[in-house]
Amino acid sequence: MASDSTAVLDALAQRQQQLLTRAQVLAAGHTDMLIYRRIQTGRWQRALAGVYCVHGDTLTDEQRRVAAALYAGPDAQITGPSALAWYGFRALPPAQEVNLVVPHATRCRSHGFAVVKRALTLDRRARHTDLYRVVSPARAVVDTCRELRELRAVRTVMAEAVQRFRVPPRRLDDEISRAGRSRTAVARKVLAELAGGAGPAPAAQARALLAGLPELGPVLWNPRLALTDGTPLPTPGGYVPGAALAIEVDARESHPSREDWARSLERHNALGRHGVQVLHFTPSFVAGQPDEVRRIVAEAATLRKGFRTSVRVVRS
Repeated sequence: MASDSTAVLDALAQRQQQLLTRAQVLAAGHTDMLIYRRIQTGRWQRALAGVYCVHGDTLTDEQRRVAAALYAGPDAQITGPSALAWYGFRALPPAQEVNLVVPHATRCRSHGFAVVKRALTLDRRARHTDLYRVVSPARAVVDTCRELRELRAVRTVMAEAVQRFRVPPRRLDDEISRAGRSRTAVARKVLAELAGGAGPAPAAQARALLAGLPELGPVLWNPRLALTDGTPLPTPGGYVPGAALAIEVDARESHPSREDWARSLERHNALGRHGVQVLHFTPSFVAGQPDEVRRIVAEAATLRKGFRTSVRVVRS
């Protein structure tokens, strides 16, 4: 009988990333004494209250997520940086905790690396794995950004969400509205930067992927430019004043006539005649090769850093 119950635990641990709960150990016919002895001998370790790992090595990120979910219960949803890591985000703020949201009536409290918050409504778009649930990318991004204080960090996370993961700005806005005014001021500001004034969707994508790029410094979108004598110049989609660099996302098909296309080229040439370098990207290039767009713009800005022209910004 003992061997059978041990086999049950071994099989369960194998399915759960080498993790077991106290309730599962007791349900298999064992007692707390088994848990005590195995921890004392170093065969097991306590991951969280009532959650044990059946080896003594450092927990992996995946084991930490599973342990937190086992601790918080079957209705819990993983959110915050741990959820972003699960989705594959690159712009991850440093975090040792696993953040979870649970139904408001749940009595579970934070413990160890499991940070538990109660919510009136859980994420109906959460993804389900065999061992835990993960909130949607939009919910994970907003929950993460609510804990960040640096504007650049929030820009980086939200820009990656919009560009790499195609999270619609309206979905981010829905999640910010759900959170209300609780620590959402910075996220609201960044969302306005990403979605407002960037023009059509391809230009908005370019704006998102260039947000927070350290080589650029401030990027102005749709600024009014003029020469030092006051002569107005065409307005570029994006402009890096520290490098006299303009960024345009344009496509031949967006111009209904040949004359419109010619006028657009003349606008760009007018900027070039006064020392502004204009980088042109097609919408398909922005959508399909975001990393290459970032590389091209960053290299151009680095080469032209401090470049002097007679162009000044009238209004950003």
